[in-house]
Amino acid sequence: MFNPHPKLTAVPLFDGHEALVIDDVLAEPERWVAAAVDQRGQFDPASHTYPGLEAALPDGVRHMVAEFFAAHVRSRLGGRRTLDTTVRLSLVTLQPHELRARQWFCHRDSAGVPEGQCIAASVLYLFHDEALGGTAFYRPRRSASETALLVHEAGILGDDEFARRHPEIARGYMTEGNAWFERVAEVGARWNRIVFYDGSVFHSAALRAPERLGADPARGRLTMNGFFTCRKTAR
Repeated sequence: MFNPHPKLTAVPLFDGHEALVIDDVLAEPERWVAAAVDQRGQFDPASHTYPGLEAALPDGVRHMVAEFFAAHVRSRLGGRRTLDTTVRLSLVTLQPHELRARQWFCHRDSAGVPEGQCIAASVLYLFHDEALGGTAFYRPRRSASETALLVHEAGILGDDEFARRHPEIARGYMTEGNAWFERVAEVGARWNRIVFYDGSVFHSAALRAPERLGADPARGRLTMNGFFTCRKTAR
């Protein structure tokens, strides 16, 4: 499944965080796209804030992804032992006017992770059209408590009420910084490229051409997304 000799490139973010990029990561990436096309009926609307469709992958794939992560990436992102791995195929399909307030700005994947644990995430780009966008990373401009309140309000308020409280946050996909978040780096999309990062870092898909999005896995923004809950490395 994977290139047996991956070459990692580190992209500095902030405060010691880094994104780890590997090109040509899959041995036969076109087979994954073909499988997604054959099984397009298994994609369902995402059950969380992801702006599109998702499809589960079998346990065999999950185990192979977990082994690759453990062998090449885990220790670089502060993990000591992997406790849980989730892997799925994803397609961004929503247009900007269809987004909810929580989708108007960047997010992180670390909510609910207990003390002593950490979560890493990955995005593997399975599309050729680089205009569909890579992944951008952000640093909060305000305190942790203020940022947490913003995230909370976006989850509980109606879209119009949130917009009235926070006119500084534009509706639609976030592609640049704003009054709340500084954009510190962006990993461009490239066919058969994967990026790993600390899930506690705010990030978002860099979607500057939403008119190109669609539900066809052969032409849309198809990715394989991974999430890895780990024991933290002792410091």
